[in-house]
Amino acid sequence: MVMLKDGTKFFGKSIGIYGIQEGEIVFNTSMTGYQEILTDPSYKNQIITFTYPHIGNVGTNIDDEESSYIHAKGLIIRELSSIASNYRNKKTLLEYLLEKKILTITNIDTRKLTKKIRDNGSQKGCIICLKQKNNFQNYQEVLQYKKKYFYQNKKKKEKKYIYQWKDKNPNFYIKTEKVIYLMNKKKNHIIAYDFGIKKNMLRMLTNRKCKITVVPNHTNYKKILQLAPDGIFLSNGHGDPRNYKEAIYAIKKLLKYNIPMFGICLGHQILALANKAKIIKMKFGHHGGNHPVQNTYTKKIYITSQNHNFVIDKKSLPKHILITYISLFDNTIQGIKIIHKPIFSFQGHPEANPGPHDMSFLFDKFIQKINHPK
Repeated sequence: MVMLKDGTKFFGKSIGIYGIQEGEIVFNTSMTGYQEILTDPSYKNQIITFTYPHIGNVGTNIDDEESSYIHAKGLIIRELSSIASNYRNKKTLLEYLLEKKILTITNIDTRKLTKKIRDNGSQKGCIICLKQKNNFQNYQEVLQYKKKYFYQNKKKKEKKYIYQWKDKNPNFYIKTEKVIYLMNKKKNHIIAYDFGIKKNMLRMLTNRKCKITVVPNHTNYKKILQLAPDGIFLSNGHGDPRNYKEAIYAIKKLLKYNIPMFGICLGHQILALANKAKIIKMKFGHHGGNHPVQNTYTKKIYITSQNHNFVIDKKSLPKHILITYISLFDNTIQGIKIIHKPIFSFQGHPEANPGPHDMSFLFDKFIQKINHPK
């Protein structure tokens, strides 16, 4: 059973482990890439609902993981594929979910659930998968039962330390139409702030002949300067960007040094906060691989992958920040740049794996800013 905080119930069939998990329920409209979405650190503390009705048809493999484990609290789907038909498949989705110990429920009316979230906004909910039938009357009763019997089910804490990124599978990467590093001999040193970084972001930088040092999100700006970066990358991540106070302060200090900087998703929001803009929470966020955005100068339209619950408040933008991209769904800010500085950011995911790849050129733009900052 799935129960929302307002008491709404959806009944289905458990296919994963037994237990109860609470999280913010979000829906994702992507038709492909379910393993990349599941392992995206941005979904930490959330329960993912896939609107596409048939999930699991290509199985799973280690190359499609965006991090070492599933960060989402649970998974809600309409129908699980009975077969996994792909030459890259190593484990079925069901085997993968059981191995990773993820609560999963199927046979849910995901269309109805999605409409509920769209109409009323995102809210917390519980996946309830128990051996015995329990007639829970309200949300608080579920939480009390969870606390009594499943309090020990806790995720391991991630270790945060500074390290140099080395791709374990360098032959697996996204090819772009044009990669600027082919015309440059210099190997740029990129400092990547890890707010919940995805492997494909690091691959995209590696493919441009960058040396990458990954640092925890609380790293002091003085330490960043000691590492002598040619460029600073602000990754995606989970939660409210306003809570990353140490990172906001560090970026604010680093802005004075005019080091080329590129932010994606939560990194884009943190860059805005460091420039005294404000962030607001959306009604139900953007989650999917079919979101159109428009360049405010050329008016060209791109199809993008999105995954965020917060956006920059347009009314709060200082005069030294320009809007470069907007969403054609709701006109929210999708890209910004800092006037007279080699610094810019994008709300969507140009590194999207399996796609779309319309915005992958932003990584080339970042390298261009490093090699020609003026």
